Amino acid sequence: MTGTWELLIAGGVAICCLLGVLLTVLTFPGIWFMVLAAALAQWWSYEQLPGAGIAGAAPDPASPAVAQSLMFNWWVLGSAAALALLGEIIEFFASALGAAKAGGTRRGAIGSILGGLIGAIAGTMILPILGTILGAALGAGVGALLFERHAGRKTWKEATKVGAGAAAGRLVATIAKAAIACAVALMLTLDAFI
Repeated sequence: MTGTWELLIAGGVAICCLLGVLLTVLTFPGIWFMVLAAALAQWWSYEQLPGAGIAGAAPDPASPAVAQSLMFNWWVLGSAAALALLGEIIEFFASALGAAKAGGTRRGAIGSILGGLIGAIAGTMILPILGTILGAALGAGVGALLFERHAGRKTWKEATKVGAGAAAGRLVATIAKAAIACAVALMLTLDAFI
């Protein structure tokens, strides 16, 4: 890839990847943003092929010659999308799993998910980035505690233990998803320039 436009598009993908990591830390769907940017760059590179805009003469994207001319390897794009999905699954279930491991019920798991969402939004308003991470973890803990305690089946001590488990799970999920975002960003950036 040597053309000026190709380098500009690859640079745009790299910038989108950096922004995607930041969005992920802020608990937004940053990995999906990176995958979308890469998919748009892939579409652009396909449209630059001879005959791409002509009906019936469009090149086959699966052929080795065409695949070599595209910005991304299809396996890289597929892997990035799979990692994005894995990150969402981890983020969604980690606080609920943390609450359950600490003896929580389904009610506590629901409280941890809702609390994590509310905490992340509130934390972002107070102190962006760090407040988002801490707010999500604290919100997951408080949500699990309140939902467990509201049911009346757990003592304050038991509900606090469930809340701590939910908070720890949410914090681990945020760190894991940020690590996945960094891996996807590196993967897409390297493939865009190679």
